[in-house]
Order: sequence, then structure tokens, then C-alpha cells
Amino acid sequence: MQIDADHFIAGRRRPGTSGERFAVTSPATGEVLASGVLAGPEDVDAAVAAAREAFPAWSRATPAERSEALSRWADRVQAGDEEFAAVESRMCGKPIRLTRGFDVPGTIDNIRFFAGAARNLEGRASAEYSGEHTSSVRREPLGVVGSVAPWNYPLQMAAWKLLPAVAAGNTVVLKPSELTPLTSLMFAEAAREAGIPDGVINVVTGTGPVAGQALVGHPDVAMVSFTGSTAVGRQIAAQAAGTVKRVHLELGGKAPFVVFDDADLEAAARGAVAGSLINAGQDCTAATRAYVQGPLYDRFVGRVAELMDEVRLGPVDDPATDMGSLISSRQRDRVAGMVDAARAAGATVVRGGRAPGGGLAGGAYYEPTLVTGAAQDSAIVQQEVFGPVLVCLPFDSDDDGIRLANDTPYGLAASAWTTNVFRAGRATREIQAGCVWVNDHIPIVSEMPHGGFKASGFGKDMSVYSFDEYTNVKHVMSENTGAARKSWHDIVFTGR
Repeated sequence: MQIDADHFIAGRRRPGTSGERFAVTSPATGEVLASGVLAGPEDVDAAVAAAREAFPAWSRATPAERSEALSRWADRVQAGDEEFAAVESRMCGKPIRLTRGFDVPGTIDNIRFFAGAARNLEGRASAEYSGEHTSSVRREPLGVVGSVAPWNYPLQMAAWKLLPAVAAGNTVVLKPSELTPLTSLMFAEAAREAGIPDGVINVVTGTGPVAGQALVGHPDVAMVSFTGSTAVGRQIAAQAAGTVKRVHLELGGKAPFVVFDDADLEAAARGAVAGSLINAGQDCTAATRAYVQGPLYDRFVGRVAELMDEVRLGPVDDPATDMGSLISSRQRDRVAGMVDAARAAGATVVRGGRAPGGGLAGGAYYEPTLVTGAAQDSAIVQQEVFGPVLVCLPFDSDDDGIRLANDTPYGLAASAWTTNVFRAGRATREIQAGCVWVNDHIPIVSEMPHGGFKASGFGKDMSVYSFDEYTNVKHVMSENTGAARKSWHDIVFTGR
């Protein structure tokens, strides 16, 4: 498989100008899927110029016109769904069952949702709040949006960045990770084929320190949307402040999975394994910290261990494979280092804790891992591992469970497992996270917002709430009496 890795600017492919070559390699096999030249500042300038040129016409397009274009875009992606799934799978090391069942259909659903939402972008109804004026609210696009997306869900993250921005009338320059740019480029090509005008969507593949910084600091970029680590998010916020850009940050997570003593044990154990191992744990909402109330703790640990033993690692193109590789050997080694450090500090690795051998030894695989006995203030409990690792710890009272759930800097997602409606209600109120599931963990829907609290960032992806990020709210106030002398003039001059 060899795929075009050239950048997508003003509706056409073009090679980068940095002079630095890169290769897109499957982390599961080492196969080179594509190669090209990374974007430099000149490429970012060209992409921003194309987006700026396209903005006036696209921002004036009617909601119906934008909606119809997005509907055609969804049709294009759906027609090529198998190719999208295959490329996403090989590029990321994901099992083909995941990309066919989650990444691609979820993206298509996102497009169709925003095709409808584009026709419902409105302000509040007009009214005479002062008695002498009619006030109304307009929502207007910002201009050029610079979006920086991560490598864990490249197709879906491209959709989350592009769709609300474009549906609201903005134009976009997207910088995907240089590790995983291929489906973002395919996604942009599908938009062009659907009739979205040249320059509305542009994709440049480059590194964060070069292309990313050029995009964030560009004077013609009105807004920056970033998904990635909290550390990089802080840097982006600081840089964007220099030009007073709007900033949307979806950052790290360390999701607690709180199991009360009246929970359905089997449901909770299965939810913990699925929620911690999806995408090999490379998910900012993945279940990472299972806090289990005392009476259920030992049985929960035992059942999770049994279920982890059933998870099949294998080739990503085999529909029987449950879990694929991590994104790179570097990421696998980072995960292994955190598990090894926890073990050295006295934690118990109940399952996994190593890279597999045999036919998978050449890929960036790591076994499903269950850790117990870690200290609450240890790195494996407090910091994002971003791998197939679940830490399980006991708690006594309900107060303790909620306190421990909130005891990290992050607040992106969480879940509570109970058959008691009052416990569930308290957990949803008191756990500090942008999403709290009850008796499940991971499902998302296009109609509902995604975004975090605390060090997990601010702003929302998906849903109509995302339009708050990508529009300016304008108050229009029209005097409706026709009188030359207004009553409020008397506080400035008498009119004599």
C-alpha cells in the first residue's frame, strides 16, 4: 500500500517545502504506507492564504448550501468506507473491527449531524428589551481556524475539528500528526469531491515545533483548536495569547471508573476491560483508574483478570483481533516504563506488563495490563499512561470513592457503576468531569458535547454546543421610534 502524503492546499495536492522527508509507517508491521516532505512555514502561509481567500464566499453561503455540501461529503465518505477503514487500521495499528465499527461510521454520523445542524445556527428571537429598540443576536463565523489534531483517532479528530467550523461558515487549516495524516488527507479530498469550494479545507502535515507553531502564531488565523496533551496545550494557549486568538483545548484525561458495592459485577468488569483497552488504551476518555468499593474489590479484580486473558492480540487486518498495537515503539516503551516503575515501587502487575513475543514482537504491541496496590499519588495513578493499562484500587465509603475520583488534575470523563439511582445522581453531580457515564464507559453520540474540566481543557467538540467555539455572537440593536431626540441624550446634553 502506497498512498499520497502530499499536503492539500486550495483544492490540490502539493509537496512540502521544508526539505525534511517523513514516512508514515504501520506500527503493527513496520510497513511504509506513504512518504513525503514535511510542511514548513511557507506551506502554512500558503494554506492560511487559501483559507483566507475562500472565507468571504463560504461565510456568505446559505445554511442550505452548506448543509447540502456536507450531506454530499457524508455520501462520499460512506461510498469509500472500506478504504477509509483499511487505511486507518494500518496507519494506526488499530484492529480492522474497530475502524469498521467505530472510527468510520462514527465519522459519517458526525458529518450527517452537522449537515443538519448547519441549518439551525441561530441567535435568540428579536425583542424590544429597551422599549425603543429591537434587539437580535447574530452568530457569525470567525474566519480562518487553525486546527491541530492528534494521532490516536486521526479520522474522527479531523471530523471533530473540521465539521463544526465549516458548518458555521469558517475555513480551516488542519495540521494532523505527522504519524497519521493519511485519512485526514483522504477526508479533505472527499470534501472537494463533494463540492466544498477550494480553500475551505486545507491540510498540512508537519511537526508541532515547525508547522504547528507557524499555524498557532499566524496573524491571519482567528482561532486555534487543539487536541492533545495538557503540556502542549499550555504552550499553545500561551502562544495564541500573543495575537489574542480564540483557543479551544481538548487535553489529557485520567478517567476514573467508580464501582459501588451494589453494582452489577459482570457488567462493571466487562465495562472496565472494554473501556480500558479500546484503541489499545490510547483514548483520553479510556477507563484508567478503577476504584472499587471493598465488598466487590477482590471479585472485580479476579473477573477483570479473567476477561483480559481472553483479549486476542493479532494482525490488524484480521477481524478476530481484539486489540492492535500502540502507535509506535516509542509509545510502547513509555507505557512499559510507567508499568515497570509502578512495579518497582511495590505495585502488583496482575496481568500483562510486557510486550508479547512471537509473531507480534516486531510491532509496537503491549499486553493488556492490570495493576493493583499502587499508591494514589503515584505516576501510574496520576499521570496519563495512554496504553492498555488499568489500575484498580479499593475504597471504603461513597465519600471516599468520589474524593478519589476527583483526585487528579484532569476532568475529561468518568463513570459510576451502581444500581442505586441516588448514588448515580450524586456521582453525576459531584464527579468533576465533562462527561459522566452511568453503568457504561466510552460511548459517544454526535448530538452530545465532548470536552473537559480542569487540566483537561475547555470548549466542546460535537453537538450544537461546538458552535459556541466557532462563531462570534453579535448583538444588533435597531432604534424603532424614528425620533431624533432620544431620552438617554439628556444625560450627555440638554438639547438646548
